[in-house]
Amino acid sequence: MKFVVTGGAGFIGSHIVDLLVLEGETVHIVDNFSTGKRSRVNRKAILHEVNILDSKKLVNIFKGSFGIFHTAADPRMLYSLKEPKITHDVNATGTLNVLLAARDAGVSKVVYSSSSAVYGNANSMPLDEGTNSLPVIPYAIQKRVGEDYCRMMRVFYNLDTVSLRYFNVYGPRQNTSVNGSYATVIGIFLKQKKEGRPLTIVSDGKQRRDFVHVMDVARANLLAMKSKKVGKGEVINIGSGQSYSVLEIARTIGGPKVFVEPRPWDVKDSLADISGAKKLINWSPEITLENGVRDLMRE
Repeated sequence: MKFVVTGGAGFIGSHIVDLLVLEGETVHIVDNFSTGKRSRVNRKAILHEVNILDSKKLVNIFKGSFGIFHTAADPRMLYSLKEPKITHDVNATGTLNVLLAARDAGVSKVVYSSSSAVYGNANSMPLDEGTNSLPVIPYAIQKRVGEDYCRMMRVFYNLDTVSLRYFNVYGPRQNTSVNGSYATVIGIFLKQKKEGRPLTIVSDGKQRRDFVHVMDVARANLLAMKSKKVGKGEVINIGSGQSYSVLEIARTIGGPKVFVEPRPWDVKDSLADISGAKKLINWSPEITLENGVRDLMRE
């Protein structure tokens, strides 16, 4: 079967591509390399160097596809504060373009990569999909708009959609720049240790995060695409169901530490209720944080 992965040269998208190729599927990648890397492009996939804002080209690429994995985004949170319109064009308008192109090309289903950032600063944990969504920063608002567009497509245009809300994704190919895309504290700490620098801990380090391995995220995408239980615009949490403090991560990696001022967009705590993922797509994480971090430290 033919599948298209937008952002297929990105951190998460490239892992989805690799998994599809392993399963023997025909895979097309749409990426303009604004944040993706050519080194991540699977040689067995067909690359289209196209911007998701180019609707006509998307329709032609999507034709004959069963499904679209929409991972293309500008996930730089600080940048979304500095340039909200630019990131809105990519994250919100770009998502609508992908959905409309999928409709016009006769695609059966779109799996959309959303973010736990849409929850904002919730008061109680764990976070389930019914928790009131109060996104704080432009990036989170844009991701929530994408979810709403996905629901709309199923209601009015009969395009099956499902949105996966990722928690803190880490693993091979992760970004390690403090201000970069999908820069989890794990990647930043590992880079700092490798370079002999102290681990920079934001605020007091007591904030807690739910970390999920990128290979588990890629597997969740394929299960969501295949599941006949989803397609009506459902939102599903993809996390580990466990939380760890930043201080705990720092101790695991080891080395000297330095504390820096808090960031205005940071949430205090994050913990996913993943019962929906288990029920709807038969997914649960397989890679523990301990094993995932240990493998990264060996690289």
